[in-house]
Amino acid sequence: MVLITENQIDLSNKLLELMQQKDIFSFKALSEAAGVSEYQIRCLRKGKIKQMRLEFLVKLSQALEIDLNELIINFSNQNSQPDIFKQQSSTQHSLEQIVDLKKEYERLKKQLENQEELLFAQFQQSSLQIIESLLIQFPTAAQKARENRQLPAANIIPLIEKPITRLLQEWGIEAVATVGAELPYEPEIHQLMEGKAQPNEKVKVRYTGYRQGDKLLYRAKVSPV
Repeated sequence: MVLITENQIDLSNKLLELMQQKDIFSFKALSEAAGVSEYQIRCLRKGKIKQMRLEFLVKLSQALEIDLNELIINFSNQNSQPDIFKQQSSTQHSLEQIVDLKKEYERLKKQLENQEELLFAQFQQSSLQIIESLLIQFPTAAQKARENRQLPAANIIPLIEKPITRLLQEWGIEAVATVGAELPYEPEIHQLMEGKAQPNEKVKVRYTGYRQGDKLLYRAKVSPV
């Protein structure tokens, strides 16, 4: 236990009055209710607010259900005039600290949003890896089924094609080319399955490719015409 000498300011009774109003009957209980250490409670009792971080003051004001400005004014050492009250009123300075706290909150909120976007992008990438074979093989199977309506597979195409199309649209993914299309050969987005072809020579799309925005996910597989 820390003893408070006569030369030290003692605001324990003032703190106890506020605690009793909220049915908090010990400094340890206040420490647990506010989520701060007992050392921070001792600093408050001694009026050593300038040694305390703002986040601890906010937690204590919330636990005691009093305004942060009131907490700072009532528990500051008026004899030593801590730095936070110099050259301006205590209320004005505490308001500035609140503004700074809000800015820090917005920064952390933005950081969390960026982390969520990163995690979602990673989720998309892992999902694409899982359904990679389906993305590449299905358009070709669907095209052959359309060409031959006798194939039983033609009946199940809408059941598979619609959700896949919707998934790709929601993720901003689009096909590089349509299966069966004859297009000028572009090595950047086309992959030859056989033979040779020069840029701009006609090739036929065998398996489609995909891009997401400016990022190419898979090149379309082609063969010379």
